[in-house]
Amino acid sequence: MKRLYGLALTTLLTLPATAQEAPDSAAVAKARHDYEREAVVSCRLNQQGDTLLTSDPSIRIVMYPDYTWRYIKDPAVVQEDELFSRNWDNVSVDPYHTSLESLPYSWSIWVVDSLGSYHCPNHVDVYSPYGVRHGRRHQGVDLPLKTGDPVYAAFDGKVRISKYTGGYGNLVVLRHANGLETFYGHLSRSNVNVGDWVHAGQVIGQGGSTGRSSGPHLHFETRWQGYSFDPQRLIDFKTGNLRHRLFLLRKRYFNDNSKFAQTDDDEEAIALSDAEDYKKAEQERKKAEAAQQQWHKIKKGDTLSGLAKKYHTTVSAICKLNKGLTPKSTLQLGKNIRVR
Repeated sequence: MKRLYGLALTTLLTLPATAQEAPDSAAVAKARHDYEREAVVSCRLNQQGDTLLTSDPSIRIVMYPDYTWRYIKDPAVVQEDELFSRNWDNVSVDPYHTSLESLPYSWSIWVVDSLGSYHCPNHVDVYSPYGVRHGRRHQGVDLPLKTGDPVYAAFDGKVRISKYTGGYGNLVVLRHANGLETFYGHLSRSNVNVGDWVHAGQVIGQGGSTGRSSGPHLHFETRWQGYSFDPQRLIDFKTGNLRHRLFLLRKRYFNDNSKFAQTDDDEEAIALSDAEDYKKAEQERKKAEAAQQQWHKIKKGDTLSGLAKKYHTTVSAICKLNKGLTPKSTLQLGKNIRVR
């Protein structure tokens, strides 16, 4: 965490003369340098007394009681993204209804960047992992805690759900600016309301055992486009550390049996493997597609209707397979056209 030298400098320069006598010139020079480098144009505090303006209207500085600070994106600016309005409701666990086939083979997600932050929702060992449990899907991990223990937001985000939801009991769902959603279930109570913007590390509720639960614990999920994947791919709950700032999410992770293994931690190896697997899959797809194609060399007397009948297709289908060909086109002798 950074020290707010700019504010310290401002304070120093406005102290009474008796307090300014013989200041540490090196400290003042460093403070002035840091102040000018960060281009803080206003130190006007908001009502909470913890946010500073910068030269970029979309960026804020959050100042903490110990005078440490960090940059954040202005939530008002972040929430202008259609991500926080598209497929948005405060009822459905999955408001996307996206087909798995429509998703890419793999893609990269910035989990946190220089303007983002992270906090472990509950720093303990996982006692019930992701996958199939007792013949039922378990789409997250269970983390032991006591009723009333604080539950923290893992990342900055907006509250999409905050209500009692079936087996989840009291559930809070946060949507984050990178498209991920995190779920916090079985809470004894929620501290946030739908539409609230929360920061990583903010207490969003208390642990409990509401819903379908055998005892107090936090059920934590990570989802993308409504599909869950093992949260341990992102977070090492035993140490509380985030595994990756840049995360390569693979479609196969959405399989119930795709659990995190320590060998999965090598993102570079995964990326190379993905690239090779994708290349092979594309080659196989193109090969299969080519094998199914049928071509015909135009001979005297050929007509589109005749070819359609011969190859058990339609004139319209043949035209779609051949650019520029219409039902009224004149067929050119000797030209190959695709008929299937």
